[in-house]
Amino acid sequence: MPLPTQTGPLGSTGRRVTRLGLGTAPLGGLYAPVSDAEAEATIARAWDLGLRVFDTAPQYGNGLSERRLGAFLAGKPRDSYVLCTKVGRLLRRPAEAAGEDAYYKGTPPERPVFDFSYDGVMRSFEESLERLGTGRIDVLHIHDPDDHYDAALDGAYRALDHLRREGVIAAVGAGMNQSEMLADFARAGRFDCFLLAGRYTLLEQGALADLLPLCERQGIGVIIGGVYNSGLLANPTSGAKFNYTDADPALIARAQQLDAVCQRHGVPLKAAAIQFPAAHPAVASILTGARNEAEMSENAALFRHPIPAALWEELRALGLIDPAAPTP
Repeated sequence: MPLPTQTGPLGSTGRRVTRLGLGTAPLGGLYAPVSDAEAEATIARAWDLGLRVFDTAPQYGNGLSERRLGAFLAGKPRDSYVLCTKVGRLLRRPAEAAGEDAYYKGTPPERPVFDFSYDGVMRSFEESLERLGTGRIDVLHIHDPDDHYDAALDGAYRALDHLRREGVIAAVGAGMNQSEMLADFARAGRFDCFLLAGRYTLLEQGALADLLPLCERQGIGVIIGGVYNSGLLANPTSGAKFNYTDADPALIARAQQLDAVCQRHGVPLKAAAIQFPAAHPAVASILTGARNEAEMSENAALFRHPIPAALWEELRALGLIDPAAPTP
């Protein structure tokens, strides 16, 4: 298994990425508030561990994640890391007080408004540059355009393609919690990379059927997020989350089967979960979400944890992973 700090190409973007990166949704207060000091310490720990891929979005904490990440990276050489953010949501203050955000806690009063138009994406990009305190973005993703496919292609993609030609972004991407539309994007436009969250994990491998082989053929780099499936593969018990909501009992039972195999081989379930997606040749980097230094350190250690081949063989024999899935 490669080390977290080992680098490789991100598709044909010309950027090299570490095999492990930091996803900063938790640092925007996902599910629970995170202080400025905790956020800074977490990013600093990722940096000290050698991680050089940082992913954020306007939605993460309604601007909080971008500002916190930008404040830390301001002191680092710009060419020493790969910075990814997203478009498709503009942050605007509601006319009336909206109450607490449903997912992000301890955040500013602005709320995300979907906008995949050309002009909206250009505004989103400029506002992200301001929050991040930088003059360029390495990877700009169209963010969750599930119900906006046409607008994403006609508006957002055209804007990103223009920014790529201008040289202020290096790569055009899309970040989603589904693989089917990403495959459609790969066929419809010139995308450099994708962020696939939660859909190629130890628990489900639907992306093997179409998206991942397509990306491999077209030289599209894939970044994998959500390797713990919103927490189900971190702690497969009643009340666990899957895809940001309460997990179905059948999914909990399957995760417990995976855990039982891991226990028989003396391997933490989370170690198998964080390493499994990285074995696919289309996958360039794995994003790990962390809300404090301890979680960041643990995830880096889990990525290095030895896993015997017999564990993967047993998972295949029991039908718990796709037989076609590459394993570490």
